[in-house]
Amino acid sequence: MTHENQIALILAQQNVLQGKQLAEITEAARKQNKTLIRYLVDQKILTENAIFEALGRHLKVPFVDLQAQKIPDDVLNILPEPIAQTQQMVAFEKNDDNTLSVAMLDPDDIQVIDFIERRLGFKVKPFICTPSALRNALNTYHQGLENTFAEISEKISPQFRVLTETTDVTKSEQNSKEEGDPRKLKKLSEDLPVIRIVNSLLDYAVFGQASDIHIEPTEKDVIIRFRVDGILQDVMTLPKSVRDGIIARIKVLAKLKLDEHRLPQDGRFKIETKKYKISFRVSVIPVYDGEKMVLRVLNESNRVLTLEEIGLQLGPAHVLENNIRRPHGMVLVTGPTGSGKTTTLYTLINLVNSPKVNISTVEDPIEYRIERVNQTQVNPRIEFTFALGLRSLLRQDPDIIMVGEIRDKETAKIATNAAMTGHLLFSTLHTNDAVGSLLRLQQMDVPAFLVASTTNVIVAQRLVRKLCKDCKEGYKPDQAMANKIKTQFDEKLILEAVQKESAKKIHSLADMTFYRAKGCDACDKDGYKGRIGIFEVLENTHSISQLILSGANTPQLFEAAKKEGMITMLQDAFIKAQRGTTSIEEIFRVTKE
Repeated sequence: MTHENQIALILAQQNVLQGKQLAEITEAARKQNKTLIRYLVDQKILTENAIFEALGRHLKVPFVDLQAQKIPDDVLNILPEPIAQTQQMVAFEKNDDNTLSVAMLDPDDIQVIDFIERRLGFKVKPFICTPSALRNALNTYHQGLENTFAEISEKISPQFRVLTETTDVTKSEQNSKEEGDPRKLKKLSEDLPVIRIVNSLLDYAVFGQASDIHIEPTEKDVIIRFRVDGILQDVMTLPKSVRDGIIARIKVLAKLKLDEHRLPQDGRFKIETKKYKISFRVSVIPVYDGEKMVLRVLNESNRVLTLEEIGLQLGPAHVLENNIRRPHGMVLVTGPTGSGKTTTLYTLINLVNSPKVNISTVEDPIEYRIERVNQTQVNPRIEFTFALGLRSLLRQDPDIIMVGEIRDKETAKIATNAAMTGHLLFSTLHTNDAVGSLLRLQQMDVPAFLVASTTNVIVAQRLVRKLCKDCKEGYKPDQAMANKIKTQFDEKLILEAVQKESAKKIHSLADMTFYRAKGCDACDKDGYKGRIGIFEVLENTHSISQLILSGANTPQLFEAAKKEGMITMLQDAFIKAQRGTTSIEEIFRVTKE
């Protein structure tokens, strides 16, 4: 929506408020850390309707009072809920001339309107509405979502509901038989209501920007959960009668065995439209009440991010870029599962990608396709491991190699030898920090002299949620918060880093400003929107190499790295908290010191 000062200007131009009065109101809103619109409504100076009617007149777009509209279900559902939620819009009227009236917060967004017209085949007539009315209309979707799925599930053929009800009754008998008739399961997966449920789930996840879909059977129903910005959240509960149908349908899509219920299975499938390509990695595992399924959502249409976009500051980014331009050596990215290592690796590979080099990868699995990069996927079933793949890649005349993960001693040995013999090698490790990777390689029987001579740079990282830009507000930490920070973290280390970033003197935590968000329409009342990395970048300088050769321990290496100018992950986190990028609560959640 329009920026604060633009809103003020529009209200003055429309003679809704006078210039002097508006200046006083704007200053009062700023002091209370409120948006201009929120302040005007809270103080009862103007109603939301009056404000948005004025904005509509300025934009030459009609205003609609959604609260007064009774929206038919068939019209509301023309716009799928994921699109409506993501783009903050609601369809409220369909006309005979194929025109769809759509209420929006930003009716000036031509790109979104064009996308809706191409996707749905309607001519969109945009209207402006108030955020509160739009929020209420969007809630109608959520109220009706489970009912819609329940209605669909009622249409599933009765024999399939019987099949579902009996699959758990006599588990001891099933141990002596094949569990489930594959022909019935195949037919169930092709049942139209089942297909509609699965398609709706996938659509809902994609447009809700979920990274994972969890389908969890219980004794009485099926729980659907999405992971969004790293946090799992319940989305809906479906009746038990649809359980086998959903599992069977996704198994068919992922080419898994329908009649295998006792062993874990892994598969993959892809959905392609004119707008996007989405891959789904499927994992199925037997649990007490049936089969639990998790789908990892991989948007192959996403562009590769820059170092700045993933969260690297200018100094560490410069160190990293210098080291990935070297002709040989190892570049390692480390962190726990789900910390964004793959995204960072792909960003680095994209930076060195050019027609002048041969880049080959061995991955598990290939998450995104990269143009002009030869990507290979391991396959443990046929004993095609990282070690075997890496050994084979060395015979492919590579300049640059990416190994998805150094998991074992054999892969570590081949990787360091490759880096020593003129190749630039990128890979990941599971360690808590950058310094720990140097010792981890030695624990994998890589000699200290090889670690010292082949390692160029190590990046350690985590992902934190970003505060919503529309509703975040600054505050000074109270004594309880300051004490909690001091208890968990090194205050001196924090102040050192933040002082370099700040124009004013910072003597203690009380001098710092942190941020939090109360939640708004833009972030779906969550207070957070998107994620960003917190990093530490350890360059293997001459002094670090000498310490490795001398058998230095973790604290000695860590202190040396700080003297060499390394910004620690903790320092990077507090710098981002001071800037208002993330919150202290996120640092507590993600960083374990």
